[in-house]
Amino acid sequence: MGLGSPDDAAVYRLDDQRALVQTLDFFAPVVDDPYMYGAIAAANSMSDVYAMGGEVLFALNIAAFPQWLDRAVLAEILRGGAEKVREAGAAIAGGHTIDDDEPKYGLAVTGIVAIAELMTKAGARAGDQLFLTKPLGTGLITTAAKGGAAQPEHVEAAVQSMLQLNRSASRAARAAGVRAATDITGFSLLGHAAEMANASGVQLHLYLERIPLLEGTRQYAEEWLFPGGAHSNKEFFAPQVRFAGRISEEEQMMLFTPETSGGLLLAVPAERVEVFLTACQSFGQPAWHIGAVESGAGIVVE
Repeated sequence: MGLGSPDDAAVYRLDDQRALVQTLDFFAPVVDDPYMYGAIAAANSMSDVYAMGGEVLFALNIAAFPQWLDRAVLAEILRGGAEKVREAGAAIAGGHTIDDDEPKYGLAVTGIVAIAELMTKAGARAGDQLFLTKPLGTGLITTAAKGGAAQPEHVEAAVQSMLQLNRSASRAARAAGVRAATDITGFSLLGHAAEMANASGVQLHLYLERIPLLEGTRQYAEEWLFPGGAHSNKEFFAPQVRFAGRISEEEQMMLFTPETSGGLLLAVPAERVEVFLTACQSFGQPAWHIGAVESGAGIVVE
């Protein structure tokens, strides 16, 4: 996997059984607490490895910090990232920093995947059932928080969601023989779903009432507190999406809103759904059945 067949990460075959998975992600702070920021950025960076069905081996810090920022703040950001990587059973092996006016932090991540367990955006087939492993809403809630409009309990729930690794979700999917997955991040649920539909040559049919939302998400959508990325996503991906007439404009925008460290969107073969749900239960991993894969093209939301 590379530029010729773009996916969530690059994949490099080592031998007939194994391949390396390589990815990179970093961003500016989404929360005020430096430790939490570092941990969220690390979880988000590692997510692409899990979306490919792999496990993380090691990671390198990539960071930009202003010289005026207190060294103790920098240490907390890096500590948050390192402890989240340790939670994944991996290690920070080095990294690089530069001076910049705005803090930015993330990881270059190296993982490994069994080729027989590789999951890609191109693996969905008509008849597969669609599952999402985290609620939506982190983008709306963190945007509301930046404007001082978010309730503390909503922010705390969003932070806990962003801190959660997609490791258990990936392991449950592998146990069920899932071969199609992507993680929900900056391009939104609909943007990443469109990528899967295009790569697989299928149509994804989503049901709005089944899509899980963090508490407060609808409230901030109704208050039109969308980040700029939601408008960009809508402009780019809307031609590929058909909405039922009853779905309001703010509900549509909600599904175009970028997520940070979101869950996995999985296309589970119908005959493997029970195996998948049993595996989720054993890993303590929630999963919501939000739709199905059909013949056709693009996305249908009703």
